[in-house]
Amino acid sequence: MNKEKETVIKENKMGTMPINKLIINMSLPLITSMFVQAFYNIVDSLFVSRINEEALTAVSMSFPAQNLMISAGTGVGVGITALIARYLGAKDEKGVTRIVHNGIFLGILNSILFVIFGIFFIKFYFQFQKASGIIEEYGIQYLSLCSIFAFSIIMEITFERMLIASGKTFYTMITQSTGAIINIIFDPIFIFGLLGFPKMGIVGAAVATILGQTVSMLMALYFNIKKNHEVRFAIKKFAVNLKTIINIYEIGFPSIIMQSAASFLIFQLNNLLASFSTTATAVLGVYFKLQSFVILPVFGLNNSVVSIVSYNYGAGKIKRLLQTVKLANVYAFSIMFIGFILCQTLPAEMLKIFDASDNMLAIGIPALRIISFAFLLAPFSVVSSGTFQALGKGMFSLIISLIRQLVVILPLSYLLAGIIGINGVWLSFPVAEVVGGILTVIYFKKLYNNEIMKRNIKRHR
Repeated sequence: MNKEKETVIKENKMGTMPINKLIINMSLPLITSMFVQAFYNIVDSLFVSRINEEALTAVSMSFPAQNLMISAGTGVGVGITALIARYLGAKDEKGVTRIVHNGIFLGILNSILFVIFGIFFIKFYFQFQKASGIIEEYGIQYLSLCSIFAFSIIMEITFERMLIASGKTFYTMITQSTGAIINIIFDPIFIFGLLGFPKMGIVGAAVATILGQTVSMLMALYFNIKKNHEVRFAIKKFAVNLKTIINIYEIGFPSIIMQSAASFLIFQLNNLLASFSTTATAVLGVYFKLQSFVILPVFGLNNSVVSIVSYNYGAGKIKRLLQTVKLANVYAFSIMFIGFILCQTLPAEMLKIFDASDNMLAIGIPALRIISFAFLLAPFSVVSSGTFQALGKGMFSLIISLIRQLVVILPLSYLLAGIIGINGVWLSFPVAEVVGGILTVIYFKKLYNNEIMKRNIKRHR
């Protein structure tokens, strides 16, 4: 059995398949599943908006906390993806198993923290965002359930990242797509009480979300056990190792901080926009739902880049590593350019999907047109961030992200809002991408000269 597994590791496609074909082969399933996930985001908010605008605002206010749940799973997931792929490249089977065990432990631990949040801190969370009345009531009903059952989304991400790390991205497409489709099907059934089910309103939206995530988690676990022969759970040898946990977080912690910073940013922007109107808060929530159609596929592409770059760095194949980064940038820009064109030409049509009122259209149309200029600059930063994480330099990504979100967007949005009004909030997004792009170029050159080329020279000695 060990000999068979060594052969599988030795022949992993990440080290042999032509790069263009490899990126398409690995990223297409992820991009497809992300498109389905983005479609779910739209449909979910569409059904919620049919309850009323207050319900849509409550879900928008819930987004920062839900993003924290995802960041907890993604942070650990980024760490285990990079390390599993690196150990596969180095043919270290014991190292792979060690990462798997400790990744599962961290997923369970993070889930417990969100249960505590869901039971004790939900009311304070919404009051801090100036929510009151029916908006606060809707928010507590929705987010408390999502938090208590955060185990599903966190462990789904953990198990899916194990599949991605070994190049089994087709199975992640199945798990994510199935969960999203189940969510889409049961959203209207639970919300509006169809097919004999009781009418649950916004609680039904939460139940449908949890159901879809749970199914995805169980499928990802099944595929790892039955199809992922490069990753072994070896439950009898399960052991928590502090050094391994530190290694995971050395790579993944910057990702947690980056997404947590994004949650904090949205949380504060909700407060700022609420001073204009609750409709403005709803517009920001709708923007992030629409944005997911371009940013989630790029993240899907980026997830495959992390595995490919990590594997080839571990195997010392620097030429393949650089080819991966170049092609990924081309694909990422192509995806986000399409999003830019749509936001410039069809903003009203996209907002009307959410049953937008005249007031929402008046605020939302300029918002989409202004913010979408950030799409032209973001692709290079996203791909470079994945490269930094893959090479164990997640701190570069962290610094750039914190500067972009907390040093530029947040203060600038308050400043410009005071000078030119609500459109100043939207303008802060593309300005931040300019700053982030400049910093990314600086750090990438540093990484190229100090890490990538040195390893290339060492390999050819």
